[in-house]
Amino acid sequence: MASPAPSIPGNFLTTAMAVMPHQDPGQALDAALSLDIPFWPQLPNLSFYEDMYVQASENFPGIVLDLDQRKLSFSMDRFMEEFEGAAANEDQDDFYDISPGYSEVYHRFLDLDLDERPAIRGQMEGPVSFGFNVADQDDRPILFDDTIRPYLFEFLARRINVQLDRLARRNENAFMFVDEPGLQFVFSALSGYDSVQAKTDLETFLSMAKRPRGIHLCGNPDWDFMLSLDLDILSLDVFGNGEVFSAYAGAIKRFLERGGVIAWGIVPTNVEPFEAESMQTLKQRLEQVWTTLYDRGVDREMLVAQGLLSPATCCLVNPDGEKTVDKAFAVVRQLSTVLRDAYVT
Repeated sequence: MASPAPSIPGNFLTTAMAVMPHQDPGQALDAALSLDIPFWPQLPNLSFYEDMYVQASENFPGIVLDLDQRKLSFSMDRFMEEFEGAAANEDQDDFYDISPGYSEVYHRFLDLDLDERPAIRGQMEGPVSFGFNVADQDDRPILFDDTIRPYLFEFLARRINVQLDRLARRNENAFMFVDEPGLQFVFSALSGYDSVQAKTDLETFLSMAKRPRGIHLCGNPDWDFMLSLDLDILSLDVFGNGEVFSAYAGAIKRFLERGGVIAWGIVPTNVEPFEAESMQTLKQRLEQVWTTLYDRGVDREMLVAQGLLSPATCCLVNPDGEKTVDKAFAVVRQLSTVLRDAYVT
């Protein structure tokens, strides 16, 4: 397995997932820029074009976008009509990039001076989640189509590469999150897409996606599976899954030893769990996970040097809109300062 690229910093610098409840692009961008490793926000409450699946679908042949019903689907007939035109644009980076119509804030982000940041980050919906979520004219997820699936993986890898190239012009330590919430469903007996097929497909996909890149998900998949993938970074909800995740100390140890970075999502963004916690209780919760890992052979210095901090999850449903999310970002920053003072020498 190839060694990960060394350009993702650690030492409990801060970042966050990109899906945000804000409807003001400037306000969302300010929040993203308040963290050490900023990113361009995705704002589905502003426009359906800002939905992470819709952004990933741009220019994919066969896509049917119903803005009135906020529905994304796929037509095989349309795919056959549009495939030749898509193939003709194979060498055009703009064809695979996100246009201003699908994200105003992405292009505003690219116009910023980001060179002095320790790193910057982009994101794209991953092929497994996209394939599960988008269904064809027979209401069948396109992930199950042996003709469409290989093209989907190749198409989204190309989209990731183009975006990473654009970001790297703004900061040489740019990296990408591949958002894969659907991976947790691979391990359900009802998924119809088993982990053996997923492993093969994802290994092929990652071999096509430029480094540095990794996977973000908020769910609880098989962590041995996740940590065995050729990732540079794994971003997870440790607030909700810390006890389960810490049981995989052997796989975590191997992941870190080959250079992988872990983004510890510890600060909840939903109103009720956020208000039930404090910075001190969150610090204790995180340190409990780390103590378990230390006791099982994970190197303390490596965990610090190859660790980032982030909110636990995205959140679009709070009754107070963006207010609790903004508060969570502030707690992430404060917790980073405390942990860096305690652990970073």
